[in-house]
Amino acid sequence: MIQALANDRLLRALSREPVDRTPVWIMRQAGRYLPEYRATRERAGSFMALCTSPELACEVTLQPLARFPLDAAILFSDILVMAHAMGRGLSVEEGEGPRIARPVASEADVRSLPVPDPDDKLRFVLDTIALIRRELHGRVPLIGFAGSPWTVATYMVEGRSSVDFARIRGLLQAGPRTLHALLEKLARATIRYLNAQIAAGAQALMIFDTWGGVLATPDYLEFSLAYMEQILAGLARQSEGRRVPVILFTKGGGIWLSRMAATGADALGIDWTIELSAARNATGDRVALQGNLDPALLHQPPEAIRPGVARVLESYGHGHGHVFNLGHGVQPHTDPEHVAAMVAAVHELSPAFHA
Repeated sequence: MIQALANDRLLRALSREPVDRTPVWIMRQAGRYLPEYRATRERAGSFMALCTSPELACEVTLQPLARFPLDAAILFSDILVMAHAMGRGLSVEEGEGPRIARPVASEADVRSLPVPDPDDKLRFVLDTIALIRRELHGRVPLIGFAGSPWTVATYMVEGRSSVDFARIRGLLQAGPRTLHALLEKLARATIRYLNAQIAAGAQALMIFDTWGGVLATPDYLEFSLAYMEQILAGLARQSEGRRVPVILFTKGGGIWLSRMAATGADALGIDWTIELSAARNATGDRVALQGNLDPALLHQPPEAIRPGVARVLESYGHGHGHVFNLGHGVQPHTDPEHVAAMVAAVHELSPAFHA
């Protein structure tokens, strides 16, 4: 049954349709900055237990919506559940970040990787989506997501977060055929995974390319963007009688926005290193834009946050096709009251840009 949305501002903005004010949601809006999240995480016992429990993942997905009048929920999960589903052994420890128990180191490792069936190995994510949709009752849309093949590959090859990406850069130079085989397999798996998210009830999607920005331009186009374009071409973009918009986000990707706008994405996420006015000029209004308040500004007093919100809105300018967000995820030590001040400022200031 198609569930009517009480608030579809996000979906309309992503399709560059008229809205009465700029919709707002926050990357990593369900996370460690919220005391209720920390309590649920402690109850779960581990990050992976939290991710793989549909009931608890639904609970934390909805927590920010109970605090703030946001225009979307985003699925609580992790981009590296794909590595988990491929059998590489994922763990996430507080203060240490993700660890891959069995990193990919050879062509034989790549050949042995399965392309997982989402209905089996990622069933917990699909069950979480269905549960969130039931609990939302059509209040706001639900965003699903996945990591880009390049970004997921960096963790699978490095085995953990990295500063210099020495292993995967070495593979790129010395074994590009092996790296392409890994990225191709990840792209096929991600197409299946995101289509399963749509079938389960996701109403918009986001592809997080967190580490695309570390690449030189030729390498970004070959090893990152090409595989995201492949994913976009393989997605079922209609569900429940309307388009399922897709947001593409490469952190540090401001120099490639024109190329990114040609991929078939409906919207591009913009980090804080480029003005929205420049991003809008580079993309020629071919796509919607999402962003791009510097997350560090949320550590300032509320009276300093409002001018920052105004500057972002003014940089995008008048017209539709803007989704207000941070330029990256909300930082763990952010005061929730500062997030509330940001959302209130968007609600107050943005209608003038849609008059």
